[in-house]
Amino acid sequence: MPGILADKDRIFLNLYGLHDWGLEGAKARGAWNGTKDIVAQSPEWICDQIKASGLRGRGGAGFPTGLKWTFMPKQESERPHYLVVNADESEPGACKDREILRNDPHLLIEGCLIACRAIRAHTAYIYIRGEYVHERERLTAAIQQAYDAKLIGPGNIHGWDCDVRIQHGGGAYICGDETALMESLEGKKGQPRLKPPFPAGAGIWGAPTTINNVESISVVGTILRRGADWFAGFGTEKSTGTKLFAASGHVNKPCVVEDAVGIPVRQLIEEHFGGVRGGWGNLKAVIPGGISVRMIPAHEAEEAVMTYEDLQARGSGLGTGTMIVFDKDADLVKAIARASYFYKHESCGQCTPCREGTGWMWRVMERMVTGEAEMSEIDLLLDVASQVEGHTICGLGDAAAWPIQGLFRHFRHEVEERITSYRARKGSYAGASIAAE
Repeated sequence: MPGILADKDRIFLNLYGLHDWGLEGAKARGAWNGTKDIVAQSPEWICDQIKASGLRGRGGAGFPTGLKWTFMPKQESERPHYLVVNADESEPGACKDREILRNDPHLLIEGCLIACRAIRAHTAYIYIRGEYVHERERLTAAIQQAYDAKLIGPGNIHGWDCDVRIQHGGGAYICGDETALMESLEGKKGQPRLKPPFPAGAGIWGAPTTINNVESISVVGTILRRGADWFAGFGTEKSTGTKLFAASGHVNKPCVVEDAVGIPVRQLIEEHFGGVRGGWGNLKAVIPGGISVRMIPAHEAEEAVMTYEDLQARGSGLGTGTMIVFDKDADLVKAIARASYFYKHESCGQCTPCREGTGWMWRVMERMVTGEAEMSEIDLLLDVASQVEGHTICGLGDAAAWPIQGLFRHFRHEVEERITSYRARKGSYAGASIAAE
């Protein structure tokens, strides 16, 4: 397969479900190999190795995983420690974790055991998106296989008691926020919590908790088997390792692939995703990591690379690495208006800026689509977006503002042309009706 990464360096060897997803197939691909030796190490050693690998959270925020684990209390007490795996992949455009859940679930289960050892936990909860029914069934079967083989559970062969349980969510996007996820896991309405206290101090049921993304946990076993230096050898100093990337929208071959972090956007699209519909010259814009990051225009996509720092410098972000590609036929204003409706619909209503602001932004964006808005409303919309951004308990306010900001940063002229055109048409209609009278 083209790209930077050689086949021998891929972590997810059954990404497309071409082989046995079960225990025997996973073992043949290297899962559960040497796990007992890894678990026999101290939690400090495991955390140090993951820190040295440079692994950053694959759920979008990109926080260093090993560092996050060290926030947990160093002593076990009467308060149990918990690991929670965020499998609530609900963001438009994001479609990578489901491939792990249904095609390589044992990598995730093995990662849960190792991560539990690192944070001194004996229970892991996998909170899976409500719409992922097939994925939940596959994961449930894989967990049962692991229990039957005494790979997990009390008295398992690895010497660290660890239960892995599944919680099926109700299909709310807000539960992708780690604190809302914890509320939902406890059986309450999925609303984000104020921080502090942070989950490592008081998480589910008031006990120390670490929340990680599916991909972040699934790569842990392979990193520790192959060595931190191996993983750190890919990408850049601040964005290391391999990662799952995906593309939807106007590409010839939408799919999920694994490649090295730092691969150029153009190489990723042309070699893995079959190129832009109509050729590279027909590209208009790319949203690099799920709908919640700002878009970049074609001329920037030409030079951009898939790292946290490069995309951040361009006013966007790597996010989940699941890009949305738009060609020159795309109606970007309509696409962002649709995204605005999504955020309005998924707001939990707890924070006033988000509850009121997301609905207001969506209504204005709908008028921008047709051109019925006033020219002065563009700056007003951007001002409201900046008032919502950074003023909410969780990141949904930011996520609602960023797509709008990205649109107007690069394609403001398109909205202005629509407003001008609408006014011209309205004026000509008015003139015609007066003449008719």
